[in-house]
Amino acid sequence: MARRKPKYQREAEERNAPPPPHPPNRVAADISQQAPHTSFGGVPLYYEDQTIRCIACGKEEVWTAERQKWWYETAKGHIFSNAVRCRACRRKLRAEHGGTPRRPHRERTTGVSETPSLPVNESAPLGMAVPPASQ
Repeated sequence: MARRKPKYQREAEERNAPPPPHPPNRVAADISQQAPHTSFGGVPLYYEDQTIRCIACGKEEVWTAERQKWWYETAKGHIFSNAVRCRACRRKLRAEHGGTPRRPHRERTTGVSETPSLPVNESAPLGMAVPPASQ
């Protein structure tokens, strides 16, 4: 009967064993490249193809592992965000607003414009815009 290897030899072999191959629809994640977040765990160690349903048109589309890697590591998207629109609807949305930046939260909720065309009050801190005269 063959003798069993000592535990330290078995552990060394396990440490030196090559990692199992990833399936073709998975891409390894580089955690150091992801956007900073306050999570104490649960970050993905790999990206896997996901099927999404577009909230605009209802079409099903695959959000590929490569696109997820770009979103989380290059574009620095929030680690717990997911795609909600298909590529066609995202392109259409970008074309509608002409590539201009989206409006700030204050402008969307109060209607107050923060455009640079307003006169600037030089004596105010940080060169704040002069509010329009009230009637």
